[in-house]
Amino acid sequence: MARQAVLGMEEGAFFHGVRKVFSGISFLLDGDRTALVGENGVGKSTLLKCLSGELELNRGKVIRSRNLKIGSLPQEVPAELAGLTVRQVLERSLGKVGAAEEDWRIDVMLDEIEVSPDVAAGPFAALSGGWQRLILIAAAARLEEPDILILDEPTNHLDIGNINVLERWLASDISMPMLVVSHDRAFLDRVSTRTLFLREDGAHLFKSSFAHAREELLRRDAAAGVRRKIEEREIKRLEAVAARYKIWGVKNSDFHRRQKATETRIAHIESAKTQVYQARERRLELGDGEIEAKVALRLSDLTVTTPGGGRTLLKIDGFSVAAGDRVALLGVNGAGKSTLLNALAAAWNPKDPHYDGSAPVRFNPGVRLVYFDQTMRDLPLHESLLDYVVAAEGVTEREAIKCLAQAGFAFARIREPIALLSHGERSRLTFLKLKLMKPNVYLLDEPTSHLDIEGQEDLEAQLEEAEVACIFVSHDRWFTKVAATRFVEIRKGRLVEVESPDAFFEAQV
Repeated sequence: MARQAVLGMEEGAFFHGVRKVFSGISFLLDGDRTALVGENGVGKSTLLKCLSGELELNRGKVIRSRNLKIGSLPQEVPAELAGLTVRQVLERSLGKVGAAEEDWRIDVMLDEIEVSPDVAAGPFAALSGGWQRLILIAAAARLEEPDILILDEPTNHLDIGNINVLERWLASDISMPMLVVSHDRAFLDRVSTRTLFLREDGAHLFKSSFAHAREELLRRDAAAGVRRKIEEREIKRLEAVAARYKIWGVKNSDFHRRQKATETRIAHIESAKTQVYQARERRLELGDGEIEAKVALRLSDLTVTTPGGGRTLLKIDGFSVAAGDRVALLGVNGAGKSTLLNALAAAWNPKDPHYDGSAPVRFNPGVRLVYFDQTMRDLPLHESLLDYVVAAEGVTEREAIKCLAQAGFAFARIREPIALLSHGERSRLTFLKLKLMKPNVYLLDEPTSHLDIEGQEDLEAQLEEAEVACIFVSHDRWFTKVAATRFVEIRKGRLVEVESPDAFFEAQV
């Protein structure tokens, strides 16, 4: 008989000091695979920690069935696992549930996920970030035997092949209730059977996968907006009626009673007025600098090697990118996608007005290039948001405050250190700084990794509207299909232009 897992929240609220993270949240999960979706900073990770018991609510309560066992995967791989072997990591999972003597279960699981004994005996840190996460998900689901599985951004650091593997596991091989937080729209659509939207106006639960649920939520918001306009028109009409009754009441006191009755109706409509959700205004804007000539970048006889000039990854006989081209760079892990972006970024020197016509990387002299690095390693976490933005050339403090407000950063937070921002908010801040540099060529390495779905759609719209050249690497299949105008695959050390990314995506298993 299947275990009954009950997990949810009743009027839950959580505050960081006086700042509200979320409030009035109520929902109850069932046996389905539920997607948890929300904007950056709305409190998804905090809500997960409250459900697991890591944090306590300030108000309301968490609803759990008796002896409920929760398996979970945090956003980042725990640092303490770096010094362990793969097998030792798995033994920790058995130890959590008092089954340390049942190490045969590790061998069964390793066989199921096709991990060899040699890899299992090797260091966990030697695995790719993607395989580290897959191992931890399999351990949580198979070895810890939870009643419900909570996964926070499980596709982070996964390549397309590993995302396909994870989708198969979650949709077919792992049979248990789940709560999955992700901004990967294609992944959510394949994995989820229910969708829970977390917004500032509460929690909204739909018994359908992400795409259908989001359409229904948008229809509900639109219908609420229509009802609100009808109510406001009725209030204005009644206010005019009440004003007439007030004037007429000078000669006939009966109209005073009608006036009061009309004002009572107005108050009733006001108190029951339809609430219309207003998303936070936080536009993610790209700079749109012009390039006078059509070609922004030309490559000729370029050899790309591993860092330090070791192994050759690819050779490019000839390739060019025009103004307005948005090139998606496809390739398996290790093919050299990020290394190529690094090589292009290193070849551009803003202090040089012209470039050698015989060089393997040749830029239009009018190019202003920026590079978004998915690790955001150069972000000065100790600096305030305001100081970071003011550091852009020609930006005054007043302009910086205005830009930060337009990007959705509250005035009360702009003097706080960047370290306090979520990863999604750090991405938005980085794009804001890039915009202020007035670029016309973008190199983007996994630009959507930490952006919420609204931010991804904003970036897609900005790329489409701006006449900038762009080369990007992304494991987000939805973003890749929508954002790109050209698709180039690194295949056997060469660049091959293809009509569509679909064949490449499907081949990654």
